[in-house]
Amino acid sequence: MRTPPNERLSPDIAEVSRPRKPEPERRCVLTGETGSRDALVRLAVSPSGLVLPDAQEKAPGRGAWVCSDRAAIEEAFANGKLKSGLSRAFKTGDLEIPENLPAKIEDALTRVFLDRLGLEMRVGALILGTQRIAETARNGGVALLLHASDASEDGRKKLDQAWRVGSDAEGSGMRGWTLPLDRDALSVALGRDNVVHFALADDASAARIRKPLMRLMHYQGLTIPADDGRASTRAEDDTNDTQKRNEQE
Repeated sequence: MRTPPNERLSPDIAEVSRPRKPEPERRCVLTGETGSRDALVRLAVSPSGLVLPDAQEKAPGRGAWVCSDRAAIEEAFANGKLKSGLSRAFKTGDLEIPENLPAKIEDALTRVFLDRLGLEMRVGALILGTQRIAETARNGGVALLLHASDASEDGRKKLDQAWRVGSDAEGSGMRGWTLPLDRDALSVALGRDNVVHFALADDASAARIRKPLMRLMHYQGLTIPADDGRASTRAEDDTNDTQKRNEQE
């Protein structure tokens, strides 16, 4: 396929020419399974031997990774498997594992997600207000739609429908994500009153939100929505679309 002179490459064409770096993988100390570090949670140990969550992956020294949800970690703590796995990972049995470690992990993951929301808010990436979200969604300008856990069913359905219309996905059942946080938590994080729904128009911003959100929801044992084809990073989706177009041409 030729690109006409002086015509800029579209994102999907440009993406094909850039090789994708393989995602780094880590091994879970409890299950032995390997997976993308984006799907696992890092634990770190202090000089005194205290084990703490390192949700931002910035603590120095050796880390240990877990892929299990909170219920599984609580069980592993109770039967001693968590200490055994961490002792092998940190190469020492002199560890102090707080009884509330599972809760600390969830709190840390929640903070990372809310901090990410705050950052996206400050750069103007969030779309707030039911009416504005609906109008933007109908015009095809929403990449990711999210609802507070206590949002009304009627309010969710109306915005979901607007999103499907604007995404040319009527009849697909595509819906916005229901967050594991209520309107009060979202309002405090964003510094706004009564934040029940919000959306992102930029795919890159949506991808940055999805990463910590998926980690949090996985840890809480919640079902992660199937990829809606709009909120993902465009690299894989657009590459596949381009390859199909090339085959057709």
